[in-house]
Amino acid sequence: MQEMILVLDFGSQYTQLIARRVRELNVYCEIHPYFYVPEKQQHIKGIILSGSPFSVRAPGAPKPDLSWIKSKPVLGLCYGAQLLTMVEGGEVERSSSREYGRARLSYIAGGDSLLNGIQEGSQVWMSHADSITRLPDDYLLLARTNDFGVAAFRAPGKPLYGLQFHPEVYHTTQGSRLIRNFIVDICGCAMDWTPESFISSTVGDLKNKLGNDKVVLGLSGGVDSSVAAFLLHRAIGENLHCIFVDNGLLRKNEFEDVLISYQDMGLNVRGVRAADHFLSALKGISDPEKKRKAIGRVFIEVFEREAHKIQDVVWLAQGTIYPDVIESVSVKGPSVTIKSHHNVGGLPEIMNLKVVEPLNSLFKDEVRRVGRSLNVPSTILERHPFPGPGLGIRILGEVTAEKVRALQEVDHYFIQALKDHGLYNDVWQAATILLPVQSVGVMGDERTYENAVVLRAVESTDGMTADWVHLPYEFLARVSNDIINNVKGVNRVVYDISSKPPATIEWE
Repeated sequence: MQEMILVLDFGSQYTQLIARRVRELNVYCEIHPYFYVPEKQQHIKGIILSGSPFSVRAPGAPKPDLSWIKSKPVLGLCYGAQLLTMVEGGEVERSSSREYGRARLSYIAGGDSLLNGIQEGSQVWMSHADSITRLPDDYLLLARTNDFGVAAFRAPGKPLYGLQFHPEVYHTTQGSRLIRNFIVDICGCAMDWTPESFISSTVGDLKNKLGNDKVVLGLSGGVDSSVAAFLLHRAIGENLHCIFVDNGLLRKNEFEDVLISYQDMGLNVRGVRAADHFLSALKGISDPEKKRKAIGRVFIEVFEREAHKIQDVVWLAQGTIYPDVIESVSVKGPSVTIKSHHNVGGLPEIMNLKVVEPLNSLFKDEVRRVGRSLNVPSTILERHPFPGPGLGIRILGEVTAEKVRALQEVDHYFIQALKDHGLYNDVWQAATILLPVQSVGVMGDERTYENAVVLRAVESTDGMTADWVHLPYEFLARVSNDIINNVKGVNRVVYDISSKPPATIEWE
């Protein structure tokens, strides 16, 4: 089995970041709720306990039986460190003042592998209201900050560590070095989890799992479904059948462009035009959730009809990625309903198919790296994420064919301008939104009363958080001018400068 680091999640906002930092070292890592106990443990090289919004002193705070982890190297972060302290007989008390934000290490003990190369005075990031006031008997103080006595500690005679700061965040300036010390020097990980090794093991697993069975996959033209298709095609060849549905809510010329891009890839792709079906189902609907459900329902109807034209299909492939899986599992317990992914919710049951998800252990940037190793064209790998419901959730209010055509034109001018000015790859996702708002304007000598549109561009890693991109004023002025002069019915353009959180990337 692939060697791995296990992260036990106590609900920290930084838990995914822990996993990402480990994977940057080419070491496989999985996140599981704090109460998880693996059946097989020999491949687990080390365990990291995350932080938490809970106080370790509060009634009902998560305090699982962690006796099984003591045979492995352990690193507790913030709440995880405080929990280890209490379990081993130390003391944790409410801080007189919450330690939150930047701090500096004022003392570092020499001679321990964890802090090798970490300098006194280096900046760390704190986020806790409780503090360790007394370490368990014989535990070793490894570091402290000016304001608080314990910043890092170690158990005597075994590789069990605790940190009251977060090495996984950018603001801990030597955090990556510290994590590497734990993963490589203490846990002894080989750093051999690469895109090539992932492809080799995944293709082998798919061959064993699928055999000669037929698989159907809903292609979107995006990164996830395309990379999933390449992996499956390498494993089962012509037994993979791809369906690309035109829901009438795609970008301008996207249906034709995507089909052309797949022509020379050896994939078995069937394009299906169904715009009228989707637009008819959306007639009179303004509520965002009802629109999503209508689009999802029609997609299932169209996809099921087309899939039934393929004889003896056994599997439904999905482009589910790791953030989807993580968000499905709550630290509050396994009773939480698993969310459906993408636009295929319900299809496995309706069509009586088994599900295969070859990318469900990868983050978005890892999917792109695997895609490069599979020689997926850059025109696909570099595409911005695009929502399954498409422009249907970028047209606020009722969706009509006229509104779709107008927004497609606005979107075309924006996206093409980003490409022409070399800005496209500096943006994680760009979108245009048609508002249910009309405003007064002047064109020539005439008064107008026409639509307002929003331009949105964000930078992110995987969409969990995002910040708006500071596009040049001159660029925005040019795009605004082009849109208003060329798109009939639009006389006002605004730029969205909201970050996520508190806003979301999409407007609906």
